[in-house]
Parts: sequence; structure tokens; C-alpha cells
Amino acid sequence: MKRTLKLISALLMSFSGMAQTNYATIGQVIKSDAALDNLLASDVKIEVLASGFNWSEGPVWVKGGNYLLFSDVPANTIFKWKEGDIKAVPFLNPSGYTGILPYSNEPGSNGLIINKKGELVACEHGDRRISAMPLNVGGKKTLADNFQGKRFNSPNDIVQHSGGAYYFTDPPYGLPQHEKDPTRETPVFGVYRIGTDGVVSLEIDNLVRPNGLAFSVDEKTLYVAQSDFDSAVIMAYPVLDNGKIGKGKVFFDATPMVKQGLKGLPDGLKIDKNGNIFTTGPGGILILSPQGRLLGRIDTGEPTSNCNWGDDGSTLYITANMFLCRIKTKTKGNGW
Repeated sequence: MKRTLKLISALLMSFSGMAQTNYATIGQVIKSDAALDNLLASDVKIEVLASGFNWSEGPVWVKGGNYLLFSDVPANTIFKWKEGDIKAVPFLNPSGYTGILPYSNEPGSNGLIINKKGELVACEHGDRRISAMPLNVGGKKTLADNFQGKRFNSPNDIVQHSGGAYYFTDPPYGLPQHEKDPTRETPVFGVYRIGTDGVVSLEIDNLVRPNGLAFSVDEKTLYVAQSDFDSAVIMAYPVLDNGKIGKGKVFFDATPMVKQGLKGLPDGLKIDKNGNIFTTGPGGILILSPQGRLLGRIDTGEPTSNCNWGDDGSTLYITANMFLCRIKTKTKGNGW
């Protein structure tokens, strides 16, 4: 009984505003290669910053305000978290569907980025578009909602090239009946590009479940995660001089890890300053070298959707099922 009371007391303190440095922790770090020691301390902890979400996704750090935004896709809400706050608070609702509810079990925004103008760019499942919104005054504009007159399925994740073009994935997860939905208009689950002129082009058309994506440090490679049980892979594609995407190859195959029963699939991924890939996948977040060698895992114990750099660039924020988490690293995010 005393042990139970101590545990409850510790948890209450960890989520109170009076003990912001004593967050509860979950999971563990699992080392597969000695090189992981260069990225994570041996005693590092996975801190739980907030919880109680339906499915947390798309974390993005707002440098000018020193706060984090992230999506709760089923709740159709973007939440805001800042150090010192007692809990995450709603920032934008609706975040991805402005029609008459109910729509689907994932109507809200998913992937989020801050673009070069400082706007919040969102992949909106329900409204089936990419939107941009100033952070200070609100008011969305649509960047793209169709390709050749056919509406997207449910844009999922997005990156922006240094030249200004956007690249995003379009799986069916936000459609009411997913791939069998009668309102589906496009026959592919594509990876698209929005040029600086606003023209949309289909760059990759042969993936069954494209999801997260990120550029290499030199932007000559586009990594794309595929959330498929039978082909849980990270693909690598050459980025051509004109911004088009060349023929890809498998960079890392996590399918055996899925078959072993580890929770999760390849989803969101980010790159550090040295080209290491931090990708969600079976068993939490997989840390891969630039050559595709598995260095270790940040195992949250939960299906893990996405991650992103924050603070001074060395903190990795993690969305894992109902949790918002973070882990301190010895590296920094690319471009920080």
C-alpha cells in the first residue's frame, strides 16, 4: 500500500505546475551500436510532458515563441505546449476539418511545419488540403487541395526545401473508409511537390502507404517512410537539380522488426546535423546512421507517430499514442 501511495504521489507531482523539472518517464533507450553513445547519454530519460490525447502527431517547434505545437488528429485540434505550463492547451480547433461532423476517425491536422515565412503549414486530413496560416493573426489559405482536378486523399506529412518548394505524402488514413472510401478521387497514394509557382506535380506514385518524409543534410536525398505491415521501409530518393524526384531504393527495412511484434510502423522522421535519421517505427524511434545502420531505439513502449527538434535544437520532442514526450540528445537537428 505504501509503495502504491508513493507512486501516485510521484505521478501527481510530475504533472503539477510546481514540479516542472520532475516529469514522469516512460520507456527505455536500447543500444544496438556503440556509435549511439555519441548521440544519447547512457542515463538519458524519456520524459512525459502531457498525456490524454487520442492520437498525437506532427510536433513542430516555434522558435520565435519557444513553444511546441502538435496535432491530436481524432480530436481535430492542434495543441500548444510550453515549458512551465501545467498542461498542453488547445491552439486551433478545428485543425483539419471544417465540415459537418462526424466525418472520419481522423479528421484533424496531421503533419505540421513552420515555413520560411513563419507560417504554420498543416496537412489537413478532413479538408484534404495543405494549408498555411500566420501564427499571429490566423486566417488560412490553401496551398494545394488537388492534382489535375482530383482531390487528395488526406495529406499526411510535409517538408519544405530550402528553395521554397513543398513535398508531401497523401495516404488514405483520413478518409472515412480509408482506401475503400467512395469519395476517393485519385487512384494513387502519392508523394507530391508544390512548386514555388504553386504548380502541383506527382513525384512518387508506387508506394502503398507513404507517410513521413525528410531531406538529407545536403538536400540531395528525400527519405520517405512507408507505413505498411508487409513493407515497412524507409525509402531514399535522389532529388534532381530541377526539384524532381528520381528513382528510389530501400534505405532501411524495418519489416522484420514488425514481424517480431514490436509496436508501430515507419511514420514521421527527422534528420540531425550529421545526417543521422531519427525515424518512428517498430519499437519507438529508430536511430539510423547516414549509411542506414541501426544504432539503437528510443523505445517509448507505445506506437510512436512522429518527432521533431526543439529548444536549442538538441531536444527531440516525440508524439507517441496518447503522450507528448521529449528526450535530450547530444546532437542537434539539421539546420538548427
